[in-house]
Amino acid sequence: MAGWGGNGPGERRAAVGRWRTAGSALLRVIVVWVVSTLTMMLLAGILPDFKLTSDNGESITRVALTAAWGAGAFGLLSALVWPLVVRAFLLVPALVLGLLVFFLNGSLLLVALRLIPTGHGAAEPETAVIVAAVMSAVASATSTALAVRDDDAYRRRLSRLADRSRRRRGLDAVPQPPGVVFIQLDGVGEQTLRHAVDSGLMPTVAAWLRGTHRLTPWRTDWSSQTGASQLGILHGSNFDVPAFRWYEKESGEVMVSNRPASAVELQRRAVERTGDGGLLTLDGASRGNLFSGGAEQVALVLTVAARRGRRNRSRAGYFAYFSDPANAVRTAGSFVAEVGRELVQSTRARIRKETPRIKRGGLYPLIRAFATVVERDVVVAAVMGDLLAGRTAVYADLVAYDEVAHHSGPRGRDTDQVLRRLDRSLALIAGAAEQAPRPYRIVLLSDHGQSPGETFESAFGLTLKNLVRAGCGLPVPRRARRTRSGAEARYAVRVALHRPVEEGEAHPPEPESEPVVLASGNLGLISFPDAEGRLTREQIDRRHPALLATLASHPGIGFLLVRSEKHGAVLLGRAGSEVPLAQLADGEGPLKGFGRGAADAVRRTDTFPHTADIMVNSMYEPATGQVHAFEEQIGSHGGLGGEQSHPFLLSPLDLSEPVADGGELVGAEQVHQVLRRWLREGQGPQVPVGADALAVVEDSPPTAQPEGSFPVVGRAAQDKTC
Repeated sequence: MAGWGGNGPGERRAAVGRWRTAGSALLRVIVVWVVSTLTMMLLAGILPDFKLTSDNGESITRVALTAAWGAGAFGLLSALVWPLVVRAFLLVPALVLGLLVFFLNGSLLLVALRLIPTGHGAAEPETAVIVAAVMSAVASATSTALAVRDDDAYRRRLSRLADRSRRRRGLDAVPQPPGVVFIQLDGVGEQTLRHAVDSGLMPTVAAWLRGTHRLTPWRTDWSSQTGASQLGILHGSNFDVPAFRWYEKESGEVMVSNRPASAVELQRRAVERTGDGGLLTLDGASRGNLFSGGAEQVALVLTVAARRGRRNRSRAGYFAYFSDPANAVRTAGSFVAEVGRELVQSTRARIRKETPRIKRGGLYPLIRAFATVVERDVVVAAVMGDLLAGRTAVYADLVAYDEVAHHSGPRGRDTDQVLRRLDRSLALIAGAAEQAPRPYRIVLLSDHGQSPGETFESAFGLTLKNLVRAGCGLPVPRRARRTRSGAEARYAVRVALHRPVEEGEAHPPEPESEPVVLASGNLGLISFPDAEGRLTREQIDRRHPALLATLASHPGIGFLLVRSEKHGAVLLGRAGSEVPLAQLADGEGPLKGFGRGAADAVRRTDTFPHTADIMVNSMYEPATGQVHAFEEQIGSHGGLGGEQSHPFLLSPLDLSEPVADGGELVGAEQVHQVLRRWLREGQGPQVPVGADALAVVEDSPPTAQPEGSFPVVGRAAQDKTC
């Protein structure tokens, strides 16, 4: 027999497979419908303001029929109307959209109850929100349970959402060269990653290391923090970024890396210095970052937080995530659970009198939950959407570990849980890459590490600012205002709320004789706003004879960097040691114990126009790896000393070696060059942008150029190739 319509055995098997898939999908729909019906009946029996019967009562059959109609109508509206509603709200802040999900979901339920042709469904609006949330969660859990043998169910849903984009971009027509996805694990140092792998916390990363990837350490600049590192990685230059926050005398402003206005200016300066728009200029996506990298597609990116338009809507991110109301319900549940987890963990730390320890009250439980749940879920969904849409290059930052480590310390039960969940996120991304329309190479990297240690104030009873005031002969208040934490998650919360300015840092200090004292982890910056240019050691001594001696001899301070009229610049240490920068060497004098590269890092920072009058690095204890942060952090980064200066780069073996002949990878700018080389190896078109982009960068990421165009401007840009 010829079979079905003359088809061969292969086509018959394919047809059978299609029928089985359709039958399985239909069965899931029916089971979810039945479970939703039973859930609605149960809720009607529990909640007094939710009814499926008239006041006179109805038979159980009539109630069941009413519930079935209501569940079916609600499910149909969620499938058809919900994506359109979410698309209309794409410009709403992420957190606001997450809250609107529940109210919109409740509204759909009220509409569904009105569509019931039999029975008398009714609910109060606030009750409808609860019923809709429970039904969405139950439907999602049921669907997931039925698809337990199909781990790709969620990825297939994202894939369907990305199909239209792929066809529009023409990616289905011809084979595509490999794309690259860069995932930044914020604050995870090389040793922390190795510990997590050896401890079984990150099986996905462990599997990569055993077979497909290599691990390469790299060294940060003196300023070991996300602002400097990510600007250098994405835009190729972090020149004149001396710290997380610093004072600029000519403008009288405090630059703060996680303030949108400052981030926009830093990105503009980097683009102007390098002559190109960044790592992601063409066909790129930037997710959860401080800077756009020149990407057209962005989500939770600080430099475009205050300006949102049609070009930078994250349709592959927010839309793909919130188009399923069950995602919002699931994320909300995880958010509440994370808040509870933080409250339990902080209470346990107090009861056990663990040290070092800082206060973890106020809004911190909510900020932690946002970083470890909401930001993670939205960014991971956006990256998966980018992969399934076939974008050439994606760079995403997951800030969960960094936020928790600041408050709980770099190692321990709290951070172990975060690393375990981050590994599951990496597994989801890897699974999406397998179904993408082009091959992908996954590069995992970090921007810095974290060094443990008691805070400076806790260890010595006063803040750096108060110590400076005492050295200047100024009165020291009993209660000094503490430096606001520079943790990266806070910028993500402000982006999600469309809050562009951090309260308390929006107004520059008044020009007066009192010094401006700022902190960046265990790096302190002291500036005198009434003096033009950078003061020399001799000028500071004439103003405040005891200041430098007070600072240099303090047991919590490792060394100072100041200008000198005799030697150009010097490093001051304890016991009156003074070493000119030209004679500075690693492991000697004030830099004893700080490790390789410390001298070059200090020398480079000395060349920055906005280096402070006095740069202060805390002490470092090599035996314990501890530093003393000038902020309220027991896991810190920002200066020299310990793991904070040693992030990692985990790359596929089919990409070229990051450094040749056993050399070292030093500085974020070198990392940028390596990543650009890898994009060229994948034939990803990365092109310099024109001069007009220097102005555009303040308003939005540069628009992708038509394929085949190579706009260049200026001698620096002309020297660049694709």
